[in-house]
Amino acid sequence: MSISTPFINRPVATTLITLGIALPAWLRLTCCRWQHSRRFDFPTISVSASLPGASPETMAATVATPLEPSLGRIAGITEMTSSSSLGSTRITLQFDLDRDIDGAARDVQAAINAGAQPLASGLPSNPTYRKVNPADAPIPYLVLTSDTMTKGQLYDAASTILAQKLSQIKGVGQVNVGGSSLPAVRVELNPALLNSYGIRSEQVRLTIATSNANRPKVPWKQAITLADICQ
Repeated sequence: MSISTPFINRPVATTLITLGIALPAWLRLTCCRWQHSRRFDFPTISVSASLPGASPETMAATVATPLEPSLGRIAGITEMTSSSSLGSTRITLQFDLDRDIDGAARDVQAAINAGAQPLASGLPSNPTYRKVNPADAPIPYLVLTSDTMTKGQLYDAASTILAQKLSQIKGVGQVNVGGSSLPAVRVELNPALLNSYGIRSEQVRLTIATSNANRPKVPWKQAITLADICQ
């Protein structure tokens, strides 16, 4: 008698034994697939601040350092990291999984308002925050090249036209433009002439910065004169 004879003579028992072995294995395999494919959205908020022209050391000392103690007092924070680069600082806050992200956002805004006083006085605007998920990553990358446009024109077209159109697509959370430089104006000063009028170079810098600020409903840009610098 072979080993398969009892199973052939008892088909009902053989079927039940097969189901008893195959069904738990199938259920286990299904549960494992669900657990590995399940996605966790960690409550994470990113705080950003910018100071054009400031070195990474200056950003860390005058922006990140005053903000971190105020943000660190928020309840439910499990991890806080900060990074400073040329002209910008980013602080990432990660909260407990049971922390409500909307409530955490309100606490972050209150902490920013409380810590805004000791920040660098030259900040063009208050720090901003946004809800992020560290598990997310950019899906498509678009590269622009041109044989007729300069880098500044290409960057301007990408940021003002292409990025605006892409951000209006349903499901798009954020569009970042990088890889080039913004158009800039180089100002050359005559130290002897400035000294004769008693004008410091810092006064020139502040006058240029305040006269070129982005303001709403300004019909024209006011020209900078020597009298403006002397005031």
